[in-house]
Amino acid sequence: MYKNKTVAVVVPCYNEEAQISMVIDTMPEFVDKIVIVNDLSKDKTSQVVTEYINKFPEVHIPARDYDTKSKINNIYMTAEQVLDRKNKEEIKFFTPHEVVNEKPEHDRVILINHLENGGVGAAIATGYKWCKDYDIDCSAVMAGDGQMDPAELESICKPVIEDGIDYVKGNRLIHRSSWFVIPKTRYFGNSILSILTKIASGYWHVSDTQTGYTAISKSAINSIKLYDIYKRYGMPNDMLVKLNITFCTLKEIEIKPVYNVGEQSKMKVTKVILPIMWLLCKSFFKRMWIKYLFRDFHPLFLLYHMGIFLFLAAIPFLIDILMNAFQIGSATSFQTMIIFIFLIISGSQSLFFAMWMDIQDNERLYK
Repeated sequence: MYKNKTVAVVVPCYNEEAQISMVIDTMPEFVDKIVIVNDLSKDKTSQVVTEYINKFPEVHIPARDYDTKSKINNIYMTAEQVLDRKNKEEIKFFTPHEVVNEKPEHDRVILINHLENGGVGAAIATGYKWCKDYDIDCSAVMAGDGQMDPAELESICKPVIEDGIDYVKGNRLIHRSSWFVIPKTRYFGNSILSILTKIASGYWHVSDTQTGYTAISKSAINSIKLYDIYKRYGMPNDMLVKLNITFCTLKEIEIKPVYNVGEQSKMKVTKVILPIMWLLCKSFFKRMWIKYLFRDFHPLFLLYHMGIFLFLAAIPFLIDILMNAFQIGSATSFQTMIIFIFLIISGSQSLFFAMWMDIQDNERLYK
């Protein structure tokens, strides 16, 4: 425990038989549960982790009883009863899996084997679900490849436990060694996705959106649909959007970039960047409609959509201007130029005002 609060670390892993022992052996003592989610590895990851199940002293944390409130005959508890029923039934929406431990409430190392490969996001979602079902106060995430320094875990968990922050994430880009240590392709890709994630998520001060070194509070983990988290490498980006929609507070902690510790990267930047960009595009509109129309109407909803509409309306005029520019003896009419300029200026103003309002409204969520 840390300051009398339960702490669990979710460790998603795929083919990490060479690295997973280092992750478990170096885990800080204040961590109550190490929840390892094996995403149908083809190597001996499961066997290696199984050997650790009975290696540590017992840490008793009982499972959450979703049936308790249903026994209370009180009409004012109906809402809580509905939530408990939904929390109990939602397990069918997660990637099929099995818990290897016979007494998970007592074991420190928990092994969950996916029965089909779901992706890193799906593995984290499964781990989060376990933490939710055991009412863990602070649930952190560390990769199974050893790329996250366990000495920094306390600084990641501390704001959640002591300051009531909903979501804390590491930031490698602000570390003075980042430009020299992080591979340039990843540094560039991370920076581009961070800019796009600012717009999509509403957390305008966030950077290094692709880091997986995070900690989340119990209230935040209960505020989102865990089974709906993006299942692949866009999970951190999708997570930020979902948290912003539910008004969760965010804090970033400087961490070291760690490479060349024996890890074998399974992510191809060129293959994931386009799907993540498409995910962010859809997530932006989802945030607009849910947060700024249905839950709490805000003028920025109209301004964003008006700006996008005006830019789209300017496209036919732009095509006409370009065609005339490359066609000898043809000239664009004065009326077409005026309309095009009006649409571009009006669209830009709408978008800039919307962004300014968006930044102001979400300032309260960034700590």
